[in-house]
Amino acid sequence: MPRPDAFHVYDTTLRDGAQREGISYSVADKLVVARLLDEYGVGFIEGGWPGAMPKDTEFFQRAATELTLRNAELVAFGATRKAGVKVQDDLQVKALLDSHAPVITVVAKSDVRHVKEALRTTNEENLAMVTDTVAYLVAAGRRVFVDMEHFFDGYKHDPDYGIRLLVAAAEAGASVGVMCDTNGGMLPYGMFEIVTDVKQRAGVRLGIHCQDDTGCAVANSVTAVQAGVTHVQCTANGYGERTGNADLFVVVPNLQLKLGIDCLPEGALAETVLVSRAIAEIANIAPNTHQPYAGWASFAHKAGLHASALKVNAELYNHIDPAVVGNVQNVLVTEMAGRASIELKGAELGHDLSGSPEVISRVVEQVKDLESQGWTFEAADASFELLILDAQGVEVSFEVESWRTIVEQDAAGDVKCEATVKLHIDGERIISTAEGNGPVNALDRAVRRAIVRVYPDLDTLRLTDYKVRILDEKAGTGAKTRVLIGTSDGRDTWSTVGVHENVIAASWRALEDAVKFGLLRHEAQQPKA
Repeated sequence: MPRPDAFHVYDTTLRDGAQREGISYSVADKLVVARLLDEYGVGFIEGGWPGAMPKDTEFFQRAATELTLRNAELVAFGATRKAGVKVQDDLQVKALLDSHAPVITVVAKSDVRHVKEALRTTNEENLAMVTDTVAYLVAAGRRVFVDMEHFFDGYKHDPDYGIRLLVAAAEAGASVGVMCDTNGGMLPYGMFEIVTDVKQRAGVRLGIHCQDDTGCAVANSVTAVQAGVTHVQCTANGYGERTGNADLFVVVPNLQLKLGIDCLPEGALAETVLVSRAIAEIANIAPNTHQPYAGWASFAHKAGLHASALKVNAELYNHIDPAVVGNVQNVLVTEMAGRASIELKGAELGHDLSGSPEVISRVVEQVKDLESQGWTFEAADASFELLILDAQGVEVSFEVESWRTIVEQDAAGDVKCEATVKLHIDGERIISTAEGNGPVNALDRAVRRAIVRVYPDLDTLRLTDYKVRILDEKAGTGAKTRVLIGTSDGRDTWSTVGVHENVIAASWRALEDAVKFGLLRHEAQQPKA
């Protein structure tokens, strides 16, 4: 069921957002994204430009039978009739109707310079192009929005023409006239002044569409709402041409949590993180860890001073409860960590250290010493938890006697890698050898082969991620290397870290921690061979 009409959240991820470099949605992708946006509760989903883009034409054809929307209405985007062409004869306008979308957004030039130099027509003909198209589409039973392209640049050049267009479009039946900061050059103060003036003089319902070329798309969108706009256009994660658009997952929480505007269905705001990351996966773009509200780091605290305050009251250093947008508070363990940081992070991992000051002291000193050597525990919770367990005297039935790797290239140029590990697992000495497509892969196979001899059920352990960072580039091939490894047992995942001048040794340290952590999770309940 469509959302109440008092305030519009309008998403253009599938059209304007798809213009970002590196994004290419398939029709199937577009259908999935549309379902996610509908689940999030936006009021309008702009599906694309039927007639101009074959993929978009197919999307609307498939959407008619494959897409059932609960909260949103589907929108087709296109242009007004061409200059000198009757609206009923314009094939582009016909394609908009053929899309069967209940809502249509038409784009119009609102800058007299663009009318003259880009469209090569007169101001009056451009106005007629808008009114003819709107009236024709409304008569066909469609709801119509009009995007006034380059509105703010046009206003600065001629403050009257854009307002004439807005009034004419509304009189022809348009529901909303959308002021577009197409070049993204506006700043919030100027935005407020212009929107306030336009609202007073035009007297029509206004929308806003902001690009992010000054880094102010979100601020400009919120400012426009404060000045009286009731229709906001955004894209998921701020995707879009050049520097992008106003980010849906920042604009909506700001409007709902800071201005008290009812943007989404009840409870939908808690899906912010989930939907943001799901769309990032479909777009094949790594999520922005520092994205407000949805980013992993948006509620992460590193300074010991912050952690001390968080222990007393989480609201002292969080502007909202992270759970409201589906996020969580993170305490980062770094060389800046104090006792409070260690205690909070320990609690986050399930270890109550409040009554163990000597354990906290031991871990603090160890973290600071290791981080001074290049280690980092911000993204390696498993390695940090091993430090806590070691400080508590918890023993792991896993001891390394030695390991080695051999890399050989034969006369044909084929490279072969072999690794041998000698381990003591639960009191048993095991020698394991394996081949791999590289020395780290061979070590990984060898250690897992050894583990399953004692704990067969741990054959589910898999290395899922491997990252290498050179810590001192000036040192060249002799530089210290940091390796982060991701591991999974088929149910959960964990991350570990290793540092050494030798990249294989650094990899082994991270790999060793990964296996130790896996053993600690499973050895108590896993049957032995």
